[in-house]
Amino acid sequence: MIKIKNNEEIEIMRESALVVSRTLGILAKEVKPGVTTLFLDKIAEEYIRSQGAIPGFLGLYDFPNTLCMSPNAQVVHGIPNDKPLQEGDIISIDCGALKNGFYGDHAYTFEVGEVAAPTQKLLQITKESLYKGIKAFKVGNRVGDVGHAIQHYTEAHGYGVVRELVGHGLGREMHEKPEMPNYGRKGSGKKFQEGMVVAIEPMINQGTRRIKQLRDGWTILTADGQPSAHFEHNVAIVNGRPELLSTFDYIYESLGIKSDEELPFRSQKNNP
Repeated sequence: MIKIKNNEEIEIMRESALVVSRTLGILAKEVKPGVTTLFLDKIAEEYIRSQGAIPGFLGLYDFPNTLCMSPNAQVVHGIPNDKPLQEGDIISIDCGALKNGFYGDHAYTFEVGEVAAPTQKLLQITKESLYKGIKAFKVGNRVGDVGHAIQHYTEAHGYGVVRELVGHGLGREMHEKPEMPNYGRKGSGKKFQEGMVVAIEPMINQGTRRIKQLRDGWTILTADGQPSAHFEHNVAIVNGRPELLSTFDYIYESLGIKSDEELPFRSQKNNP
């Protein structure tokens, strides 16, 4: 069953989402060659707890850490370790926080030093596809409209859209209904309603859409070993249209990036 949120609950969820947004902004300053993902994980846990929240992933389904850290060909659910990041890597950082009974959950794929041009393009197109999907998340549309928007945009660039992993509803539980695939047919699936809150998160591969899983039971890799990108926002339907609860602006502030990509989907309440 889809759990509709009232305005007060959406504001509480915005606060949870912004804990994650600020955490990713802090991490953005630390992602560089020579840094380990375990070091980044420790920073994230300490900051989340300092905000009166608890790490959303730690212990969830027995996951052992605060962050899912997925470099290069890892798609999602990578476990932090003591292997240093290297020049030219990319790293997806997926972070969750639980505050006042509600979850925030979003992700960003960072460049480590100088990254190859084809990989930079994969990141750009994947992030652009996220906003294509968000634009379709509105009253009158259905789940398939969001998936179709993401799939159509990324496959037009020759990329593979992961099928087995999907976005999801968000609220008092990390994973609520509906599932939000990054592929689909226009006009298919559950109808969107006022007060729905979801995590939209394209996971896009440079090559094949096929994936495999490591023996650790968590880490998902591309089947052909090519890079994968992952970007995620938390979005509510407010007054019939999509409104971001999360923001990448803290990341952009840390990295010196100017962007107005979020403006069409922003309330004044989530300006950093």
